[in-house]
Amino acid sequence: MRFFYNFLTYLLLIPYTGYWLIRGLGNRSYYDRLGQRFGVGFPILDGCIWIHAVSVGEVQASLPLISALRKRFPDRKFLVTTVTPTGAARVRAVFGDSIHHCYIPFEFPGAVRRFFRSVKPEAALIMETEIWPNLYRGCGVRDIPLILVSARISPRSIPGYRKLLPLIRETLSHGIIIAAQSQSDADRFLSLGAGLERTWVTGNIKFDVDLPPQIKEQGAQLRIELIGDRPVWIAASTHEGEEQILLDAHRILLERYPDLLLVLVPRHPQRFPEVREFVVKSGFGVVSRTDGVTCNASTAVLLGDTMGEVPLFYAASDIAFVGGSLVPVGGHNILEPAAQGLPVITGPHLFNAQDIADMFADRRASLVVNDKKELANAIADLLDHPDKAAEFGQRGLELLQQNKGALARLMVLLEPILGKASSF
Repeated sequence: MRFFYNFLTYLLLIPYTGYWLIRGLGNRSYYDRLGQRFGVGFPILDGCIWIHAVSVGEVQASLPLISALRKRFPDRKFLVTTVTPTGAARVRAVFGDSIHHCYIPFEFPGAVRRFFRSVKPEAALIMETEIWPNLYRGCGVRDIPLILVSARISPRSIPGYRKLLPLIRETLSHGIIIAAQSQSDADRFLSLGAGLERTWVTGNIKFDVDLPPQIKEQGAQLRIELIGDRPVWIAASTHEGEEQILLDAHRILLERYPDLLLVLVPRHPQRFPEVREFVVKSGFGVVSRTDGVTCNASTAVLLGDTMGEVPLFYAASDIAFVGGSLVPVGGHNILEPAAQGLPVITGPHLFNAQDIADMFADRRASLVVNDKKELANAIADLLDHPDKAAEFGQRGLELLQQNKGALARLMVLLEPILGKASSF
């Protein structure tokens, strides 16, 4: 099975290269350190703690962990790898040059070997759902401790993994420690061959939301300077096909609340220009955050076209819709707006974090809508009944507070592993 897998990775080399080159034509950031994708140009490190986070969401979730690790092990080097340029940009924005960053190589055996030869990790922490057979085996044969942090597997992905069960079973056999988000996730890992003695339930570190200092005050100031005295709802982390539904709902709402403002924040920055053009063609007055001008009476949509400001936009809003959920993407982090006490609305596609979504829905801490009319009705109801909106926000905040502590439990698990790794 491994031979077939490696053969397949080499077979995909040409289409993979073509895909990346084509992506770069529309977004030059995909050419950033392109050689690292194929195993060349990595930083030369004499040992490090390596954290892998695919994109912006995983990077954001890893920030409290990285901060705690740096505080606990101040003399160690840290490397963060990402797949996407947006993830890389977030790492640079938060840490600058204080930690190392590179892109994860594709799964070619040669590229993986060169990666390990260059960075020499003492321990590897992989965020959430990444399962890379060659990278994991690379840790195993080098006796590098590997921990899956806030590990999760969605029920939808299990059939696909089962088709490769011998390979997945071997991949999970290299002494890998699984720190699962929930018992359900732990059970799914066990069903794929993870060792019971190495599988723990530590919780989801996303509950340990690390809000920027004075974010509420900054949001209030942004509202004064940019928005004025208007009701505001935000649609964050939106995807293609979702903006149409959101704008249709906003159009319905404007008939009843003509001064209502929608803060629209696409998930991927390469889509900022096309989303702005789409908003304009849809007949809405729009101001982009990067325009540096104040919204006026004709502005119906504020486009959040910057990186790292979603918490600030949440702080300047009254109601939050979390995207990737009206289209079958799987949803994004509902805990960020909940941490600011906002009432949270999502679509039905929430399989990326179904346990959290169910928890919020069961406790009436979030609302799930299926289309533009349900979305417009939900927002109108919250605007008409601010006490109800406050109750939803308070329930979400209380639920988040009750589930904090995953980071502390994870650090207890990591302490002896990373302490021992320092002597390697």
